[in-house]
Amino acid sequence: MTDKIARSWWPDVLALAAFAALTVALARGHLLDLDQRVAEWAFDQHGQRQVYWTARVVNYLGQGGQVLMPVAAILTFLLFRRTRSIRAAMPFAAAFLLTMFTIGPAKVFFDRAAPRFPGPDKTILFNPSAFGKAAQSYPSGHVANAFVWYAVIALLLAALLGRALSRQETLLVRVLPVVIVFITTVYTGFHWLTDSIAALFLGLVLARLLERIPWDRVPLPAVSQRWGRPVGL
Repeated sequence: MTDKIARSWWPDVLALAAFAALTVALARGHLLDLDQRVAEWAFDQHGQRQVYWTARVVNYLGQGGQVLMPVAAILTFLLFRRTRSIRAAMPFAAAFLLTMFTIGPAKVFFDRAAPRFPGPDKTILFNPSAFGKAAQSYPSGHVANAFVWYAVIALLLAALLGRALSRQETLLVRVLPVVIVFITTVYTGFHWLTDSIAALFLGLVLARLLERIPWDRVPLPAVSQRWGRPVGL
């Protein structure tokens, strides 16, 4: 049953439909009060300095450029050094391009300010008062990047280990970091609750897309047999 679900496109379709429905609801003014109440509660908790700074630190688990990409790059290098095959770099390259052309443009297009924005109507999408980096809150890049890059990290780890990750290892690598990033992103006030929920839907689709690619069988024209050998992905 698990393999059947993994191969099915229905989870992807449902996640995309959920993302679209949530986006339409926000654009029509729904759920904004919920976002505001959750953000106000989170700000009220920031007086607990040890909890707040712990959340700030572990939230770096969702930092794409500072944490996730360097870790994935190190694993990619280790796999390439072992196999001498350019296939080792394909998941990293695909994840980079996929997130750059989906998550980034979405954040710019929806033009939503973050909870810390000092201007008016900060909960709404397409905020005319916010622009640039101050209007890139929806969906949460932290959560979506965590979903995608930990999927890549899991793929690379499995290839390096020469076996599939166990259930416990999968939970540790794939699930726990995303849960931590989701909670801390909302708690610290970096994103609205619905920003992170939307990122879960989008991240799920992107991660499953990456996992569907048969990396060891992707045609590589004009590449020698030596540099295009399978690497166990």
